[in-house]
Amino acid sequence: MRINLLSSFAAGMFLTTAICAVVYFTVDTPKASSKTENVEKVELSEGEMKGELETKGYVVQTQEEYDKTINDAKAAAQKQTKPAEAPSNAKPVTKVVINVSDGMTSINVGRALEQAGIVKDAFAFSKDIEKKGLMKKLRPGVYMVDSSMTYDQVISTIFR
Repeated sequence: MRINLLSSFAAGMFLTTAICAVVYFTVDTPKASSKTENVEKVELSEGEMKGELETKGYVVQTQEEYDKTINDAKAAAQKQTKPAEAPSNAKPVTKVVINVSDGMTSINVGRALEQAGIVKDAFAFSKDIEKKGLMKKLRPGVYMVDSSMTYDQVISTIFR
């Protein structure tokens, strides 16, 4: 009985597929009409085309006008973004905000300052703090230091 049921199902699928194929290949469906079939072809002169486009809000330019506009815009942008001439011996100043939280040590602060480029070696910074006896003076808070400060000014700013 199981084989008969499976055979009946397969025969039904085959019959359905055959009917769909016959309908698909024999019935003519109307083709989508193109929108341009009913439109008259009108030849416009260059001036008329330009006038039509301008009345619709478009800006029409020749290639030369377009190139001139682009070059003028680039020149204006370069004038605006051109940095002021800085003296050749001036060095940029880096400002850094150091956030000291509970449990931080001088080596943690030194690593942050080394990463920011304020000090050269975090370990040496930590050793200097120990030599000066300032380990206990590190308090939680936010401190602002910059690269124009001397080494001692940085230490006195953070370790009060």
